[in-house]
Amino acid sequence: MAKCAVCGKGAHFGQKVSHSHRRSNKMWKSNIKNVRVATSGGTKKMYVCSRCLRSGAVERA
Repeated sequence: MAKCAVCGKGAHFGQKVSHSHRRSNKMWKSNIKNVRVATSGGTKKMYVCSRCLRSGAVERA
């Protein structure tokens, strides 16, 4: 599973609880995009979450 290169956000695990309170495993996936980022040496492809993209933590190329 991919992780954000800026903040390190990845998948979260927990339990889904039904109305009758039966439990089963669940995974919440982060909204991670493969984007081209401008670096000092040129451009580079990185996995970045949508929150880091919106906040301007990375400069898109």
